[in-house]
Amino acid sequence: MWNGKKSISLSKFCVLAFSVMLIGTDLSAPWIVKWFLSFSRASLVGKEALFLSTIYSGSVPAAVLLFCLYRLLYHIENEQVFITANVEYLRRISWSCFAGAIICFASISYYFPWIFVAVAAAFMGLIVRVVKNVVAQAVELKNESELTI
Repeated sequence: MWNGKKSISLSKFCVLAFSVMLIGTDLSAPWIVKWFLSFSRASLVGKEALFLSTIYSGSVPAAVLLFCLYRLLYHIENEQVFITANVEYLRRISWSCFAGAIICFASISYYFPWIFVAVAAAFMGLIVRVVKNVVAQAVELKNESELTI
């Protein structure tokens, strides 16, 4: 039977899988970029360094995001949902999304399709920001109710 614990375990597994994929992408980026540029129809000759800079600079906020997401899931698994640490993790996740959006937006200058990644990352950052505000309010209510008892 499916339950909350299994769902959290699946989520943690997915975060770890994405972490492995991020490391694999960073290690194989030069070959991936050469392969992509070899069959691309766009005029991208000589832009390998730009693609690599986008990939490597985007890996930093992605790594921060994955770390914070794993810690958030760890706290939820231990039934620590409405705590200030989770608010901070959600804040960092949203800022990581916005940082990724900025990096992708800057990369539009040499490859326009980065705009789709930039918009998706910014939208995800906005959604996480709203969730962060909701959790922050819940933490504040929880703290106030603990003081009145």
